[in-house]
Amino acid sequence: MAVEVKELLEAGVHFGHLTRKWDPNMAPYVYMERNGIHIINLYKTAAKIDEAGAALAKIAASGRKILFVATKKQAKDIVAEKAGGINMPYITERWPGGMLTNFVTIRKAVKKMASIDRMKKDGTFMTLSKKERLQVDRLRAKLEKNLGSISDMTRLPGALFVVDIKREHIAIKEAQKLNIPIFAMVDTNSDPRQVDYVIPANDDASKSINKILTHVADAVSGGLAERKAEKAAVVAQKEAPKAEAKQAAPVAAEEEE
Repeated sequence: MAVEVKELLEAGVHFGHLTRKWDPNMAPYVYMERNGIHIINLYKTAAKIDEAGAALAKIAASGRKILFVATKKQAKDIVAEKAGGINMPYITERWPGGMLTNFVTIRKAVKKMASIDRMKKDGTFMTLSKKERLQVDRLRAKLEKNLGSISDMTRLPGALFVVDIKREHIAIKEAQKLNIPIFAMVDTNSDPRQVDYVIPANDDASKSINKILTHVADAVSGGLAERKAEKAAVVAQKEAPKAEAKQAAPVAAEEEE
């Protein structure tokens, strides 16, 4: 579904930063200056959302995960809702250093959560002293808060989607090191050259973030639906000969009689 410029305008996606705070590399995406604020060219934003959406849909259709990153207050809940709704991992608390570059260690921490859960199920947890149980509970709560949303991410993601690349610069650097494609909402105060798929947009207002994330989540959802349909088609192809054989069996039996 094509993005309407009017809906982006209504969501305030066009409001950039103060002109004195701008990054000159964002010049191609700036439409004009008004009252000391840069106005983003929404026609370019709409085109970039479509472009990023098509690429994200392909990644989702291939079975790879897309990791969403947004730790700023006005984006956290939106990202958790949108990414969670399409069953994609997300980071909305502090970015754990080495999240990508030292993924093995992060996976160990996630497995620690699972082992604590097993302890509680098999009764081992109750054999610990009261003090030890309290410590284990605190550790479990801390791990859940920071890593609970990536517990299903068993390998490095196929892409990173970031809200505010200045704030999430550590995540950007780690993805660059590993050649993981970076998709991001980029405001006028940031350098778009750090990102593979730039979506020029206001990354401070929750309405703007919500609007962009809705389109992105829809695109990913479309890719997941395509993958599901392909899997169903493969299963149907495998089952077809069996069904034919079943139908043929009674006919053969009748002929023998």
